[in-house]
Amino acid sequence: MENRKLQRLVVDALEDVKAQDIRVFNTTRLSDLFDRVVLASGTSNRHTRALAANVAEKVKHAGGAVVSIEGEESGEWVLVDLGDVVVHIMQPAVRAYYALEEIWGERPVNVKLRAQPAVRGAARRGRAPGLG
Repeated sequence: MENRKLQRLVVDALEDVKAQDIRVFNTTRLSDLFDRVVLASGTSNRHTRALAANVAEKVKHAGGAVVSIEGEESGEWVLVDLGDVVVHIMQPAVRAYYALEEIWGERPVNVKLRAQPAVRGAARRGRAPGLG
């Protein structure tokens, strides 16, 4: 599967299950092993596992290959290896600690994300939803 198509498929699969802070990086100059790194955050162990499972399912359904999935046991950091594209799905604290953007972030890829629905009034008031 062509890299751009696979990259779009991965981003769409992550968005389908409400991944947060999705970033894509071109790593062709940094590694001969893969061409893209996709980073995304999940809100819990269950969420990161669900994100990884959805990515794998969508890629397989489109005729692509999933080389391996690592980290499902703990769910804090799940890696989905798709060959030319490697997907890291992490909880925010783990993502901040390992700072993969600093390693792979030299060449970000502009990927159009779907518009996130706004929570009415929460942003204007500076409050998180459900906090009054």
